[in-house]
Amino acid sequence: MIPWEKLAKGKAPDGQVLELRRRGHEYLIYAGGYDLMSSEDDTSSIALSDYGCAHLKNAKRARVLVGGLGMGYTLRAALDRVSASSIVEIAELVSSVVDWNREWLGDLAGKPLEDPRTKLLLSDVRKPIRAAKNSYDAILLDVDNGPDALAHKQNDGLYGKRGIDEAYGALKPGGVFGVWSFDDDPSFTRRLEKRGFKVETHRVSASKKGRGRYHQIWTARKGR
Repeated sequence: MIPWEKLAKGKAPDGQVLELRRRGHEYLIYAGGYDLMSSEDDTSSIALSDYGCAHLKNAKRARVLVGGLGMGYTLRAALDRVSASSIVEIAELVSSVVDWNREWLGDLAGKPLEDPRTKLLLSDVRKPIRAAKNSYDAILLDVDNGPDALAHKQNDGLYGKRGIDEAYGALKPGGVFGVWSFDDDPSFTRRLEKRGFKVETHRVSASKKGRGRYHQIWTARKGR
């Protein structure tokens, strides 16, 4: 078997070290003992935008916030599902991940950072969420490993009561809060419902190679 080649290292603000690795044509981002994402497992990241932006098919000047650049798949899929007059903001906390997309990973998802509708925010995604009021048509979180499988402890604030309240307030009426996760978390579903979201869950394939693994996506719609 071809060994993994370590291409680069980066560090999150909490000190967590991330590595970019490559084996043949496959790329891997690794952090904190977790394989955060592989370029061969893009199907669920794309599905997050498929579900989270489905209501924007005919929308003009939509405003979408994506939390977590990763390898660019969620961002690219969101761009592909909104109009030419729309804006997709991408909040990425780790500058190295942005650099990796520009140097190594951009072609995997069609260079989404170069799309003129993309607005890059080198920021914790909580910052634009907290600053917004009834502003976003969709907020899509492809951050860490989801509500119940964190590699970065500070991300816990995204999925608790406060984070859910902030996302609710940042969405326009009828807007959708979409969340990707490594696995299901019924307690997160209950928190969303308690806040007043109309919640749907989706079990999606984790691999385009059919490896038999599945990920979880929530779409939580704010009432009109």
